[in-house]
Amino acid sequence: MLSTPARRRAPSFAAARPARPATAHPAPRTALALALLTLGWPLAAQAQSAPSPAAASPLAGSVLITGNPLGATQLVQPAEVLTGEALARRRAATLGDTLSGLPGVAASGFGPQASRPVIRGLDGDRIRLLDNGGASADASNLSFDHAVAVDPLVVERIEVLRGPAALLYGGNATGGVVNTLDNRIPRAALGAPGGRAEWRLGGAAREQAGAAVLEGGASGLNWHVDAASRQSQDLRTPRFTPPAEAEEEATATRRVANSAGRSHAGALGASWADAQGFVGLAVDGLRQRYGVVVEPDVSIRLQRERLALAAERRGLAGPFSAVEAQASRTRYQHQELEGSGEVGTTFRSLGQEARLQARQAPLALAGGQLHGTLGLQIERLDFSALGEEAFVPGTHTASEALFLLQEWRGPAFTLSAGVRRERARVRSDGDAATAGGETEAEPRFGAATERRFQPGSWSLGAQWPLAASLPGWSLRGGYGHTERAPAYYELYANGVHVATGTFERGDASLGVERSRHAELGLQWQQGAHQVQLQLFRTRFANYLALDARGNEVGVDGGGSVPEYLFRGVPATLHGLEIEARSRLQLAGWALDGQAALDLVRGRNQATGEALPRLPPLRLHLGLEATQGALSLGLALQHQAAQRRVPATDSATPAATRVDLSLGWRQRWAQADALWTLKLANLGDALAWSASSVRPARERSPAGARALTAALRVGF
Repeated sequence: MLSTPARRRAPSFAAARPARPATAHPAPRTALALALLTLGWPLAAQAQSAPSPAAASPLAGSVLITGNPLGATQLVQPAEVLTGEALARRRAATLGDTLSGLPGVAASGFGPQASRPVIRGLDGDRIRLLDNGGASADASNLSFDHAVAVDPLVVERIEVLRGPAALLYGGNATGGVVNTLDNRIPRAALGAPGGRAEWRLGGAAREQAGAAVLEGGASGLNWHVDAASRQSQDLRTPRFTPPAEAEEEATATRRVANSAGRSHAGALGASWADAQGFVGLAVDGLRQRYGVVVEPDVSIRLQRERLALAAERRGLAGPFSAVEAQASRTRYQHQELEGSGEVGTTFRSLGQEARLQARQAPLALAGGQLHGTLGLQIERLDFSALGEEAFVPGTHTASEALFLLQEWRGPAFTLSAGVRRERARVRSDGDAATAGGETEAEPRFGAATERRFQPGSWSLGAQWPLAASLPGWSLRGGYGHTERAPAYYELYANGVHVATGTFERGDASLGVERSRHAELGLQWQQGAHQVQLQLFRTRFANYLALDARGNEVGVDGGGSVPEYLFRGVPATLHGLEIEARSRLQLAGWALDGQAALDLVRGRNQATGEALPRLPPLRLHLGLEATQGALSLGLALQHQAAQRRVPATDSATPAATRVDLSLGWRQRWAQADALWTLKLANLGDALAWSASSVRPARERSPAGARALTAALRVGF
């Protein structure tokens, strides 16, 4: 790739409205009105007949492996679980797009092939991506055009934790955690061979995708094999006008140029398991190639290989009732290819993780029971970049952490507390030994250097069922302190970042990022009727922001790009999330309704400007009608205009999308089949993602009206 202004522009966002003063935005009043309306839902729902327990939302009773290793059925922290048919309906080409639209969750959206989850306005190194509870090493946190090395087609369950989860997973879980689970290491004894297969065809990118999973076992020995393949064309969109190249006239189009992609993935796993635990290993590989939407003649070729080991033993005598261990080694590489096929830049990383976790036996204390978990986590990441657009030197990151969680469950309420202490080292190879052992012709990164950090985090939480005075209601709250060591690129970046069209400079003197977080939740549930309200606020004493310096830096080939610097600034984030679900019976049909609203606001207290890439107020309304094997669905998604943006960004307009779906269940001998048809964006509305960086946003709106057909068979 080139690093010249001719290839990197900062054009105006033609579809955006002019920015208005923040006080003109009516979103807070709208949110308050909907909150009052939603909290009134229980009064109406109580008048309905009690629905079947099968209708209950996964939020109500699911145990999250990610969120609570103590095995409690409810969490102080808000969470979401996707599995089964709910996950099958949401599957998309990327992990970010699969989860986008869940309460508090958006997507970074660098075109249809590269998209990370954004939780409560935080992205990058503040959202921890896990693979079966272990580290998922790739380069997606370094740049928005780097894809997450996970294919959602083979994932069986996704757990999303909103809000800080630093106690278990470190400071880079400040915003939340996304854990994908695929049973590649079977954790329970299996019997006769079984599995599932899934095919998808159509959509705005004319996707052709398929996946198959087969597993079985005998006498405690288990095996697993899976494979997936996906191919898509350039994304079709409603008519829009992308920015033009220098000295060219902008022309309208209905296609996102250079957005096609293809991928292949596969895995083998084996384990031995009995009623008290398991031990096993798995190997998997992923190959992917896709276009970079901000550069019409550049593509990325990605590959990842991962070896994972895991074991657990339960029912132990002594102070610990269960011990769990896991380790992984991930080798990742991606190359940025010019139109001629020449490799421009190669990124490589080698990630290793080991984790040991012990659950203490319950102890009777003060009329309740005390549960606890003690853990050790060790991580290593070696990163290198070689090529004309490498803006970060070779680096080596190492961390070791101890954490302790305690939870007391009493007859009237539950209390929890936890602490984590970490030691981290980040070393730069400087110019002396860049990737491949070559020496920079023009020194950029200075001498080899190392920084050491000792982040510490703690949290307190409580949950009160209010059944005595308010049947079905519960109140929960939490308060905590989180520290995150700076990432290698925040410390040592020094060069043109092609994906964003900026010159990024790290600051090797940065300290740890520190934040305080408070959360208050209110929940009501009666059978399948449920309402949840979450209020949160995070105050950063040292938010590591990428701030514009107000000047330009000359680049090779002539011209210049704006200069940005990583620096610590005070910042705040606050918001709310409202969810409501209900089931009614009408004329033989089961009607499942849901509504969700989320809002996040963030401010750089040093400049008074809004934090970048925050999603706007969003409203989701859904209705599904089921009778026998047939189901019909209607979903409306509205996003308000986002005008609270930094001076270096542009506003995004409001948009409303309507989706229709049809499902048909069949029984084939020993197999269950689910046919689905989905008509997305019925009104062919033009929608832009405020969570995307500006160069990608201007070139890649959401897809046009399109029909997708899918078949899922379980046997």
